[in-house]
Amino acid sequence: MTRPETRQAPAVAKRTTGGARVRRRSRYHDSGPGTRSNIPLRLVAAVIVAAVFLVPYIVMLIGAFKSRSEILRVPPTYIPEQWQPENFLTMWATPETPLAMNLLSTVVISLGATVLTLLVALPAAYYTARVRFPGRLAFLFLVLVTQMLQPAVLVAGLFRQFLSWGIDDTWLAMILINAAFNMAFATWIMHAFFASVPYEVDEAAQLDGANRLQVLLRINLPLVWPGMVTAIIFTFVASWNEYAASLVILSSPDKQPLPVALTRFIGQYESSWQYVFGVSLVAIIPVVIVFALIEKRLVSGLTAGSVK
Repeated sequence: MTRPETRQAPAVAKRTTGGARVRRRSRYHDSGPGTRSNIPLRLVAAVIVAAVFLVPYIVMLIGAFKSRSEILRVPPTYIPEQWQPENFLTMWATPETPLAMNLLSTVVISLGATVLTLLVALPAAYYTARVRFPGRLAFLFLVLVTQMLQPAVLVAGLFRQFLSWGIDDTWLAMILINAAFNMAFATWIMHAFFASVPYEVDEAAQLDGANRLQVLLRINLPLVWPGMVTAIIFTFVASWNEYAASLVILSSPDKQPLPVALTRFIGQYESSWQYVFGVSLVAIIPVVIVFALIEKRLVSGLTAGSVK
């Protein structure tokens, strides 16, 4: 009997030449994502994406240099016929709102809420990650549920509560509100980072004589620093852009933050759009600076744990 012929698989990965095994050249060698030929294409794609995201800011910048009549002109002009750089000076002296105090109020509320959130969420995240206490999962679930609520939903009850405490229309009230509504996110993200640190690290430090506070500050904080930066930047930006609660809690024009002060330039019969664009740029610049300073740590914090 003759055996059926066995089909030999073609050598696709390797071929023999003179007794030596040579790996076949990959078809991606000349046109892969890391080759020089794709660099111009990637640059063009990056420019297109950047242009799409920058167009609204460019429109605001150009509109801030226009007069009100030119902004409302039909058909519109894309480049100002007469540049009005004094708009950036006169908007600080408009009778609608004291912008200097509004900017100070925004900075104080955002920084205060960020610091308070960090002081409370940091030990809470460390404790929940290290101690297996009864009801731990239920506690973490309740913390997460608070993230689903928005200040606009509870603003009436919060106003009555702060009114009874005598701290309505104060920066302290807004610091407490912003800290409370950003506590859940900060606790959860830092909890994940603390949980990724081996418990043996804490035990080794305790054997050397360190107490719990020293283990947290000297050992764990340098290891979870990307997570802290992520929590800080998101809390700061959320507090900087908060609008609904500030509109109800803060009634004094000099204590209101920039998002609320911005609406004072928009009236029922007349709107100063050149000032709206200028104030919007002033409100954006600090956030952009913060992002530029800690961009690398923010990206590392968001992507940590995705690759093992």
